[in-house]
Amino acid sequence: MSDYLRVHGYQVVVARDGVEAIAQTRIHRPSLILMDIQMPVMDGTEAIRQIRAIPDLPAIPIIALTSLAMPGDRERCLRAGASSYVSKPVSLQRLVQLIEQHLLPVG
Repeated sequence: MSDYLRVHGYQVVVARDGVEAIAQTRIHRPSLILMDIQMPVMDGTEAIRQIRAIPDLPAIPIIALTSLAMPGDRERCLRAGASSYVSKPVSLQRLVQLIEQHLLPVG
């Protein structure tokens, strides 16, 4: 996924777990976050909650990605603060379209 996004012109910063995702967000202040929900140390849902609680951080779009598409997962991710929810496997072309939708200027 990272290679595909880089080929399409995106700069990619990878975090191995939720704690690292929060730290990378503070450092890099990305335009968009792809958050895997099943991560070690701290899951993606909790990482989303904590990112949303950072007071000086702008409202970064967060796309939640999960391989477990259980009933209620989408709602749980959106309640945590995700902007969108996608279950894996995801079409990389569709993912780029979703990213572009979130990055389009409003207005």
